[in-house]
Amino acid sequence: MTTADGRRLRGNRTRESVLDAALDTASIDGLNGLTLGRLATGLGISKSALFTHWPDKQSLQLAVIEHAAQQWEHRVVRPALVDRTGLAALWALQESRLRFYIDAVLPGRCFFVTVHAEFDDHPGSVQDRLRTLLVEWEALQINLIHAAIAAGELQPDTPAAELAFELDALGQAVVTRARLLDGEATFAHARHALLAHLRHNALEPDILPAI
Repeated sequence: MTTADGRRLRGNRTRESVLDAALDTASIDGLNGLTLGRLATGLGISKSALFTHWPDKQSLQLAVIEHAAQQWEHRVVRPALVDRTGLAALWALQESRLRFYIDAVLPGRCFFVTVHAEFDDHPGSVQDRLRTLLVEWEALQINLIHAAIAAGELQPDTPAAELAFELDALGQAVVTRARLLDGEATFAHARHALLAHLRHNALEPDILPAI
């Protein structure tokens, strides 16, 4: 390994460590709570080193969003879709999401719930990227619902967009209620409600766990 390679590797490791810390912080305090100075102090590195990667606050915010999206894809989406399609994949996605929250992978449970509330009334590059990711997440669930309908697993008149909205709304409600109320009961109620919504529309309910 050359000296340049070594510096690049250390730089990449620093970048990942900063983004990990920033994601943890933003899941509680939001993206506006992030500053390079705060992150540098918390990680024991120089602020000037961070400017090499992110020259301003918005570039840091956008990088954290991408880091969160990659984490969500790796920890929630991919495990649910391995060797599954249709209704089985749709249910696995709900369970994967709940497991992410139950395991408290992030101290605030969900980065996206926090920052959606923060930026829903603030147009700009950050809001645009959050909107795109939300549309992609919604489209994933709608596509799985359509696949389940085509496979004869859900009723043919199942309103795909409406069902996807209901599933996502339940998932979002879990985050705040688990923080403020009994987390264990909240997760149990959420799992029951998600299953009830899917079983209500299912032609093949045996694909799903019993309520």
